[in-house]
Amino acid sequence: MEPDQAVTRPGTLYGVGLGPGDPDLMTVKAHRLIAAARVIAYPAPDDGPSFARSIAADLIPEDAREIPIIVPMRVERFPAQAVYDRAAEEIAAELAAGANVVTLCEGDPFFYGSFMYLFERLVDRFACEIVPGVTSLTACAARLRRPLTARTDVLTVIPGPLPDEEIRARIEAAGAVAIMKVGRHLPRLKRLLGEMGLLDRAGYVERATLASERVLPLAEAGEAGAPYFSMILLYKGEEAWMLPPRSSS
Repeated sequence: MEPDQAVTRPGTLYGVGLGPGDPDLMTVKAHRLIAAARVIAYPAPDDGPSFARSIAADLIPEDAREIPIIVPMRVERFPAQAVYDRAAEEIAAELAAGANVVTLCEGDPFFYGSFMYLFERLVDRFACEIVPGVTSLTACAARLRRPLTARTDVLTVIPGPLPDEEIRARIEAAGAVAIMKVGRHLPRLKRLLGEMGLLDRAGYVERATLASERVLPLAEAGEAGAPYFSMILLYKGEEAWMLPPRSSS
């Protein structure tokens, strides 16, 4: 085969977890892959900068090609399938041409991560590697200075948008609880935990590890809703060291 007829070997798709926001919490492997990347993809809103890109900004090579995956951030539904279909094909073109593509993922790629939608579209066609990251779950526990769970207690992770009756049932069956995607549901979730007699056992964290972080007992959180990056941690045991910390900001 002539040199100019050589078959190009397809590239590898990397889903790289960035951690909760503090760049120091990126893994060594994530750091290495990003710093050497020729093509970088990342989720981005349609009305502002990409949080994922901001975490890794100091590592991205100046000459790297960037593929922002524009996902509208609003309550009403949007054509998400079409967004990921288009992004997958743009990334596929780079992979087919032999370029590795590093996809930046807030937290961990497979823990409520949007990378899974690219993965399912591309894994049958290209090599894919997942690089785990520090999750918001463990970051919030660290910032609250409270273990997530102990001994044989069951930890349950609950999305905040679920209806009250389902959240109540899952909390009653668990020993420890993390409620994610709190956002506008904060007042409702506070009322529910108050009705269950558990409000004084719950801690609240928003924007964990960032300069704008807030860490406080849930009872002290406001009633106006919460940012997207917020979480409630609840432990139902009696250990004193599990009690919420004093308010900090």
